[in-house]
This record gives sequence, C-alpha cells and structure tokens, in this order.
Amino acid sequence: MLAVTDPQEAYRRSQLDARVHGGDPAELVRLCMEHVIAGLGGAVLAHARSEPTARSKALTRALTALTALEMGVDRDAGLASVLLQFYGAARRTMLDSVTGFDAEALEQVRRDFIDIAGAMGNRQLS
Repeated sequence: MLAVTDPQEAYRRSQLDARVHGGDPAELVRLCMEHVIAGLGGAVLAHARSEPTARSKALTRALTALTALEMGVDRDAGLASVLLQFYGAARRTMLDSVTGFDAEALEQVRRDFIDIAGAMGNRQLS
C-alpha cells in the first residue's frame, strides 16, 4: 500500500481493503453502492462549503464505485439492460456536474442509489 499522509484516508482504505478481500459478490455490490452514496453526498457538501478539491475527490470516489458496479453487471442477466441504463444515466449526471455542478441532480441520483440499496437489504443509508 502506498504511504498515505492523511490518517482518516489510511483508515478508510484499510477498512475498504478488508471488506473487499472478505466479501462475497453481494457484499461487494453493497460496498460500491455505499461509496456512490457517500461520494455524492460528500460532493454536494463540499460544493456547499466551497471546497472544490474535496468536491472533486468525492465525485471521483462516486464515479470509481459506479464504474465497478457497471463492470460487475452480468450482461446475460434479465435486469442487465435496466441496470446499465440506470448506471449510464447516473454517470452522465455525475460527469455533467464536473463542469456545471448541479447539487439537486446529484441528490436525486443519490436518493435513487439509497432506494436501491434499501431494496437490496442494506442498512438504512442516508
């Protein structure tokens, strides 16, 4: 692991590594969902605080987790096309916010992911 100067980031990464290495596919999906939700929430909060670097990091985190979700979709599954369409729309909304930040649109995407995570049996995320 690369040296990290921020203790919180080091702790977060070690927790992430432990969950990734010990998780089954469903747990990994939940983990990615959590990171999308947290990243979008962090981006909106950072924007409200006028912290562009933190906003960028949070959006990157959400996009990275979304990419992992997209890559993990079984293209032969019945809901694959629906999931890919949803993920694609979420990606477009996130990328659009890089140049023209839209907190309301990101909050809607975040709420959608919270709803899906809840339907999957995740603890209540907010």
